[in-house]
Amino acid sequence: MSVARIAALTYYPVKGLSGVSVDQAEVGPAGLRNDRNFMLVEPDGTFLSQRSLPAMAALRAELAGDAIRLSGPGAPDLEIPIQYDGKRRDVSLFGKWFGLGVVQDPAADEWFTERLGKPATLVRVTPEHDRPGWGVHHGQTGFGDAHALMITSLSSLDGLNERIVERGGDAIPMNRFRPNIVVAGWPEPHTEDRVLRMSAGSVEIGYSARSIRCAVPTVDQSTGEKCGPEPTRTLASYRRQPDYGGGVSFGMKAAVLAEGTLHVGDEILVHEWIPAGPDPAPNRR
Repeated sequence: MSVARIAALTYYPVKGLSGVSVDQAEVGPAGLRNDRNFMLVEPDGTFLSQRSLPAMAALRAELAGDAIRLSGPGAPDLEIPIQYDGKRRDVSLFGKWFGLGVVQDPAADEWFTERLGKPATLVRVTPEHDRPGWGVHHGQTGFGDAHALMITSLSSLDGLNERIVERGGDAIPMNRFRPNIVVAGWPEPHTEDRVLRMSAGSVEIGYSARSIRCAVPTVDQSTGEKCGPEPTRTLASYRRQPDYGGGVSFGMKAAVLAEGTLHVGDEILVHEWIPAGPDPAPNRR
């Protein structure tokens, strides 16, 4: 059997914006360092998402020491100092989690509002942010949807793209799924569905739940434009999950069981597999 290794590592400084690919990453309780520590919210505190604002995908945020640098197509670059604490405001995710965010520089709000065409406020997690996930292993998360890590595999993408092409569509890149960790070397598609506990480098990772996909994978991550029904249409033909209300899945959500450092190329060791039978996550939500 081929050796499984980390093929790519990506973190997303601002939830919903472009990701930053790295060769190595420090991993804490809430995932890759700096992953989704920032978020854009509406005036009432509701988070903004590519689900309704696909243009977010083409905007980029990069960390530069104690500053964050913003850029986007046809937009002037903007660099603002990071406010780690200070003025706070109420924020929420999916109407299920309600917490606080540290308000950042108003110049960033103006920059995003102009780019997105609706009021947007940039916030950061508070120093005491403590938000548990759910599933088999709960773990912690920042402003991610509900878990520390999103993990996919190249074999899963290959299997999906074969089906898309057979239906007359164009193959899609992995960035449509916005993973933190991409695995190479698992010969069977969706092996990640069966991993209960694994390690890479000095990091131990535990399965939380399957990743049920929304409309975001239909967004071209380089242009910020919706590109039609794929991959959702094809996923719906073979990846519906009755245990998750009939949603379609691709990849797994995971918790950090032991902190450490990950490198592209690290070997992945599976220590425990999920037993055959129903997925164990939905009844632990």
